[in-house]
Amino acid sequence: MESQARGGTRWRRFGLVMVPSVAATAAIGIALAQGALAASFAVSGQEFKVSADSLDGHGLVQYGSLVRPSGQGPQPVVVSAFDSADIVNLCQSVVIPGVPFLGEVTMRINAGSDPDNPVHAENLFIDIAQLDADAVFSNIDIGVSVDEATEGMDLPENSTVPGSFAQQAEHAYLSDVEQTAWATSAGTFRLTDLSLRLSRGDDAECF
Repeated sequence: MESQARGGTRWRRFGLVMVPSVAATAAIGIALAQGALAASFAVSGQEFKVSADSLDGHGLVQYGSLVRPSGQGPQPVVVSAFDSADIVNLCQSVVIPGVPFLGEVTMRINAGSDPDNPVHAENLFIDIAQLDADAVFSNIDIGVSVDEATEGMDLPENSTVPGSFAQQAEHAYLSDVEQTAWATSAGTFRLTDLSLRLSRGDDAECF
C-alpha cells in the first residue's frame, strides 16, 4: 500500500507530518504535560534548516514528543525515526546571531550531491518543527500505539508517552524536502563530498 502527500506541519498545529488526515486527528494531541523528551541531549535554543532533493528511508516510525531548548519552554515536535536513510543533496544551515564584529553568521553544510553516492545514516532521529515535502509511504500503519510500533529501531527510554499515537511504514520516499528541526542524531552519519562554509548574514540559508 502506498500513500502520497504534500504539505507543511508547524508546531502550533502539533501533529504527525506528511499525512494531512493524520494532522487533523485529535488523537495526535498526546499528553504534553507529561513532558516526554525527544532528544537524549540538551537542545540548543536555535532551530536549523535542512533541505534535500530526496530522502529514501527504511523502517520509519513517527510520534509526538517535546524538546526543551536552552532558555525556552518545552516545544512540541514530531520525531521521525529511521532504521536507515539515504539522502541526496543534503543542505543544513543555522544562523548564529550576535557574533562579535560580524553580526549574524550562517554556518552551512552541503553533502551527498551525487545521487550515486548519497549521504547515508543509520538509526536516524529527527526532531521536526516543520516539514514540506512530496512523500510516498509503503505498507503504512496510521494510528498504531507507539508502544506497539514494529518499524524503526528501539526508541530511547522516556522519549514517548505510553499508548500515544504513532504511525509507521516499511519504506518512505520524500522528495523536495524542506524542514526546520531542533535536533538530529544518528548512530552513523556518513557525509560524502562534505562542504562547510561560514558567511555573513542569512543569505546562505538552505531555503
